[in-house]
Amino acid sequence: MAGNQASAGELLHLVRSGRATTRGALQEVAGLSRATVGQRLDRLFRAGWLREGAAGPVNSRLGGRPSIHLEFDDAHAVVLAADLDTRHARAAVLSLTGEVLAEHMDTLTVDDGPERVLSQLGGWFGDLLRKADRSPDLVCGIGLAVPGPVDFASGRVVQPPMMPGWDGYDIVGRLARAAAEGAGTPADVPVLVDNDANLMAYGEQRTAHPDCRAFALVKVSTGIGAGVVVDGAIYRGIDGGAGDIGHIRVPDGADALCKCGSYGCLAAVASGRAVARRLTEAGVPARSGSDVRELLAAGHPEALRLAREAGHSVGEVLATVVTLLNPGVLMIAGDLAGTAFLTGVRELLYQRALPRSTAHLDVVTSRLGERSALIGAGALVVEELYAPARAERRLAALGL
Repeated sequence: MAGNQASAGELLHLVRSGRATTRGALQEVAGLSRATVGQRLDRLFRAGWLREGAAGPVNSRLGGRPSIHLEFDDAHAVVLAADLDTRHARAAVLSLTGEVLAEHMDTLTVDDGPERVLSQLGGWFGDLLRKADRSPDLVCGIGLAVPGPVDFASGRVVQPPMMPGWDGYDIVGRLARAAAEGAGTPADVPVLVDNDANLMAYGEQRTAHPDCRAFALVKVSTGIGAGVVVDGAIYRGIDGGAGDIGHIRVPDGADALCKCGSYGCLAAVASGRAVARRLTEAGVPARSGSDVRELLAAGHPEALRLAREAGHSVGEVLATVVTLLNPGVLMIAGDLAGTAFLTGVRELLYQRALPRSTAHLDVVTSRLGERSALIGAGALVVEELYAPARAERRLAALGL
């Protein structure tokens, strides 16, 4: 960021990251003149993206005026976010700093297909904006978490085992229209779609483990998936397939048929759906991971036993994952993420993985709970829209 190459968008990034929060610091870090910094900050002030905060202390023995601190103004816009699970969904209005301003959760079956589901979300968004007392014009973007692999560049899911009828569907275009119809948001509002485990990992890492350079989250609910955050960014692989550990073959699942059509997948053996099936076969009716979670919360002995066995299967796979990624934090989340399952994971993980791989590893559970994907979706929208190059294009589009 040398010389006059530092744009207004890059100055905004310096302020948001805390690297430079005064005019003097921006001049020094960006290598710009006082006049140029002033001109570029003026664009950000006119957009409503920056504000002046409290004055800092005078650090010079010669006195002088105190430095005015610059702050990202999180009141100029809001984000809409939604998290789709297989049988229910959660939606929210979020501030640009991740505060939940209004929230709604209800039954919404992903098997009903994208037209119906996305149309319903559009209606929820309208209700939530009214509840939060925010104008639709303030919505700068929409983030959506889905339970399937996503090609992030296009926002389309790719051969999702648990989302029949969604493969290759234009989620971005349809959700933008649904929000415009149901909530009155701008027709061209940006929509970002990502896998739910990715967004859970992103939200949890940024909120609770910001200094962890290699962070992995495993969601064990109706299915099983993982999200990985490396150096503050989601690792997706070349086309969104990273983290799909639910379809790794495991030795004890040779006869188990998975939703993907193959036999022996981890998800067919150790997911919430698999545990629910085994409970039902044992005379304890359960349809999904949500039902298993309720049984676990009630301390049902057979549910606890099967959850621990499922943890063993997942822990065996995670021994390889941990050896490959060498994360500092491994977070277990989702419907099965209770004491019994976590105990099973730890027993096999520490037994199978090399001591070198686990010496500095923390195995933890979720801090954000059921909001993690929402918080991650909102954070992703903000990071994408206010990244230096994107911010510069948005300023130009505003005529600034």
